[in-house]
Amino acid sequence: MPKVAMSEMPTITKNGGSRSAIKIDYAELKRAAGVLRAVNHKLRQQMLQLIEENGRLTVTEIFVRLRLEQSVASQHLAILRHANVVKTERDGKFIYYTLNVPRLDELASIVSELTR
Repeated sequence: MPKVAMSEMPTITKNGGSRSAIKIDYAELKRAAGVLRAVNHKLRQQMLQLIEENGRLTVTEIFVRLRLEQSVASQHLAILRHANVVKTERDGKFIYYTLNVPRLDELASIVSELTR
């Protein structure tokens, strides 16, 4: 899909006939939709819940507890990392996953606002 510049945005006509530009940055909208898609997946929701219950977990602990292949767990964790809803911490040779609570709170607030 071609990228539309803000100046090329379509216009809408209001009741009085005046025209007003739609002020939506479609690139930002696409990124926001990606974040929502990242957390709107049953397996990733289970991962988030598991991390929340335990505070921090390694990928090994996650795939063992959820009975997944290691590659599957890693792929889904990468999606959550890309959406910035989980963070990683290195402790020696282990990498632990933790929730990015401020980001999840922000996401919950936005979703609540959108569903009003």
